[in-house]
Amino acid sequence: MNSYGPRERKEIVILYLKGLLMGMADLIPGVSGGTIAFITGIYDDLLTAISKINGDFLKKLFSKKYLEAIEESSARFLVVLLAGVGTSIILFARLMHYLMENHAVPTWSLFFGLILASIVALSRNVKKVVGFNLIWIALGGGFAYAVVSLVPVETPENYAFIFFCGFIAIMAMILPGLSGSFLLLILGKYQFITGAIKSPFAGNNLIIMAVFSIGAIIGLLLFSRILKYFLTNFHEATMAFLIGVLIGSLKKVWPWKKVLETRVIRGKVKVLTEANFLPDSIDQTVIMAIFLAVFGFAFVYLLEKFAGRKNEQNV
Repeated sequence: MNSYGPRERKEIVILYLKGLLMGMADLIPGVSGGTIAFITGIYDDLLTAISKINGDFLKKLFSKKYLEAIEESSARFLVVLLAGVGTSIILFARLMHYLMENHAVPTWSLFFGLILASIVALSRNVKKVVGFNLIWIALGGGFAYAVVSLVPVETPENYAFIFFCGFIAIMAMILPGLSGSFLLLILGKYQFITGAIKSPFAGNNLIIMAVFSIGAIIGLLLFSRILKYFLTNFHEATMAFLIGVLIGSLKKVWPWKKVLETRVIRGKVKVLTEANFLPDSIDQTVIMAIFLAVFGFAFVYLLEKFAGRKNEQNV
């Protein structure tokens, strides 16, 4: 793919499909679009593309030098990818809600396998899991474990807080292992935001979506530069930390859970605390869950192997 974005139809379609996968992941509390970007081999390209949206790009854009702005940035890459993400969120919001509510164990199992395989794939970027690298893995794991263990809270619905939610959620969405949807759940705004997406023309939902999107864009532009800096200057330590984040996030995507505490808020039952457990017998659901976990692991493993061979051929 050209460093400034896809040009051939095949490249555009593949990148769009990767965007679809990222969008689907971002809809699920516990799964990160950043993880999918890592799995599909576009994470560095994504951060680089975002970093090219800078003052020079905006200056050319406002000077109506549109073609020059596009050619010297990665706008083409972002437009195609974000089109896929946006399409996925609009089309699959209801489907993902349905799967999570009616087929939770198989759905979580698939993503557990995906994330487990991505940990193996990312570990190849860390030469030795000893010394400081081990410390960074432990810090990342502890950080993610603490975040996914937080209890959802009730929060205001004013525009300032919606802006803040967009700003925070997008950070997690591009950080592998941390789910922007889960942070929205913690902030008490997951159903509020997804409800606005599902019914955009009801009430002031368009304004809510616009405010949330502005917060997300600003957060994306700022946080992506921080991540890019650390990956460029402290690559192995950053990768070790991200591996730890993925390991810590496995607590949230473990398929079998039992609810320990709930609370009724505004007429809806919200889960406050839950515990993971192992099934005590093997039935059809368990077999299906294991199959999907293995399938997810194999899919990512083979995808990463294929991407590795392709990169070697291009060297």
